[in-house]
Amino acid sequence: MTRVAYVCADPGIPVFGTKGASVHIQEIVRAWRRRGAEVEVYAVRLGDADHVPADLADLVVHHVPVGRTGSSTGAADPGAAARREVAQRQAAAEIGARVVAAAPDVVYERYSLFSGVLHLARRGLGARVRTILEVNAPLIDEQQRHRVLVDEASSVDALRAQVGAADVVACVSERVAAWVRERTGADVADGDGATGGARVADLAGTTSGARVVVVPNGVNTRRIRAVTPDLETDPVVVFVGTLKPWHGVEDLLEAAALAGEAWRLRIVGDGPQREAVEQAAARHGLSVELTGALAPEDVPAALEGALVAVAPYPASDDHYFSPLKVYEYGAAALPVVASRIGQIPAVVQDGVTGLLVPPSDPAALAAAVDALVADPAAARRMGAAARRLMEREHSWEHVLDATLAPVTSTTRPASGHTSAAVSTEPVSTGTVPTGAASSAAPAAGGR
Repeated sequence: MTRVAYVCADPGIPVFGTKGASVHIQEIVRAWRRRGAEVEVYAVRLGDADHVPADLADLVVHHVPVGRTGSSTGAADPGAAARREVAQRQAAAEIGARVVAAAPDVVYERYSLFSGVLHLARRGLGARVRTILEVNAPLIDEQQRHRVLVDEASSVDALRAQVGAADVVACVSERVAAWVRERTGADVADGDGATGGARVADLAGTTSGARVVVVPNGVNTRRIRAVTPDLETDPVVVFVGTLKPWHGVEDLLEAAALAGEAWRLRIVGDGPQREAVEQAAARHGLSVELTGALAPEDVPAALEGALVAVAPYPASDDHYFSPLKVYEYGAAALPVVASRIGQIPAVVQDGVTGLLVPPSDPAALAAAVDALVADPAAARRMGAAARRLMEREHSWEHVLDATLAPVTSTTRPASGHTSAAVSTEPVSTGTVPTGAASSAAPAAGGR
């Protein structure tokens, strides 16, 4: 049996939480388990014990919290930020030591600032360990743009070391892959397009080969099933996601105000813009159902009864996301009205599984939703096509298969390795570290 160490050293992402990134972690763990692997998680943040899914209750999770960083005058305090960065680096080093001691066959790490776990695993375990680095966002740029980054040089060195130690670098979009190549100085060596190879110098001055592959997000089509629209009253149009500026909820409310057909708006999520959303709804005279944030296992029920789903991303020159919501909508057999931006057209087939509209165009958004509301039969045909597409091409098994493709033939441990006894320690639910960074930027891999 292949033994896998899954690593997340990002203090902004709990293993068990309501964020899309938490869903991503859990689904990759499930995909590994379905391949017959034995998985142990190493993380700096656990999340809420109430959000541990029943099927992951037996998951072994090694909790290495980021240490306290002392008093702070706020997130913009450079002194506090510097201490946070040191604490994150120390926590990652502790995780690295534990992973080396455990000697797994595969180390699969979700990229985070300042972590060098893959690098430590490669140095400690040599060529016998397979190493996968999953990159969901340009974190260095995000940290500079939305928070405070004191030691940029160390963050770049860490990224270069991690890429240099990885057998595969799996990026969630081509824009993220381009960012990795740009930041690490990697050269596309083998010329096979989006899956081009790269060679990167690591901190030790050596070089190693890393395959950079583009692997968008996926969906659990077992957890999210086809819904049945409620057509006994005004159809429901649903949005799922954190209420933050880059999700375009303001445009959605304006579209609802411009609608020519009667439909009800259901918003599943919460966030810093909730008050603004409520004020906008009141200003437009809209009755909006706001469910608040839900645990991943409760999202399918929140989609039930809807006829149409929306992803109204605003215009942006840097849309690198692979939004989980779009895949979840499709799995629920909902036609998606989405902005034509970034990778969205690659998953929403215009006129087949949904409708694409220009970003930041509430009138076009309203017209597209109206068209589906006025023709429920067409909406259901598109939804059924979306469901088939998700089952055929976008399950998490497909995601993991694509990630491992460059090393599939050699993923098994080297001959002669004997797996250590496996702990049966249940999920630890220790206190979430108070030094965890707040998330004020797009949630990497989120909805």
